[in-house]
Amino acid sequence: MSIRFDDRVAIVTGAGNGLGKSHALQLAARGAKVVVNDLGGAVDGSGGSSDAAKAVVAEIEAAGGEAIANGANVTDMAQVEAMVAETMAKWGRVDILVNNAGVLRDKSFSNVELNDFSFVLDVHLMGSVNCSKAVWGIMREQNYGRIAMTTSSSGLYGNFGQTNYGAAKMGVIGLMNTLVIEGAKYGIKVNALSPCAATRMTEDIIPENLLELLTPESVTPALLYIVSDDSPNRTIITAGAGTYARTIVYETGGKWLPEEDRTPEKIAENWAEIADPATQAEYTSGNDQTTNMLTKAANGLGIKI
Repeated sequence: MSIRFDDRVAIVTGAGNGLGKSHALQLAARGAKVVVNDLGGAVDGSGGSSDAAKAVVAEIEAAGGEAIANGANVTDMAQVEAMVAETMAKWGRVDILVNNAGVLRDKSFSNVELNDFSFVLDVHLMGSVNCSKAVWGIMREQNYGRIAMTTSSSGLYGNFGQTNYGAAKMGVIGLMNTLVIEGAKYGIKVNALSPCAATRMTEDIIPENLLELLTPESVTPALLYIVSDDSPNRTIITAGAGTYARTIVYETGGKWLPEEDRTPEKIAENWAEIADPATQAEYTSGNDQTTNMLTKAANGLGIKI
């Protein structure tokens, strides 16, 4: 099976360098028309230039593909809407959105300034919200859409000095989970990529002798898969150095306690059973948790359901 994107239109944010550039080039190489969005700022979000995005467009066009450069700031909804309007005017549709734009302002929680915390949240989380919102109605009308969030191990598992970044990267998972439910009947699928790559964001924290293994090009195949016609849905795929895996959030089945035993002491006493991984399951909606708890309560109380 060959995965192609002929006649598909993709918007890739933060596509002037690193992962975004790799995503844009490979989407174009497989037939997609690509909007190369990049504000052109430094890793911390300062400054701005359209040169990087234009260079990626030139590379795509030199290889025979179609692309346009766009410098919209993903935190500015008016600019995002203008980018989408420009895309629609040129190609008449938006099939794929890759929410990749990001910044870093790392500091330990005791030292981070709240404006830096908010700024990172704005770019990663609200930037993904803004771009997804701007294309959502179009994708619903088309009855087709693929949206990729970019999450991170810093959000999924934590990383020192990245409370702001980690909070934002878990935020996009919550966004994904609900968009999956709301987009299901409109042919819209939403997934997340958790990359491990040598980019401007990681070059200062990964040993130099390992950086050459962590190429953006080794991550992009995972991105292509989750925005393809036959993509999965509600999936977090991790990728780095040629290894691909799936991250899943599980919840144990738990243990029902009668009213007289609903104390912290009884929770401690029953913790092994409450936390037993043998009973864990993957939930696909918040209702799954409610159903499990009410079913256990009904069984414990002898209520027929």
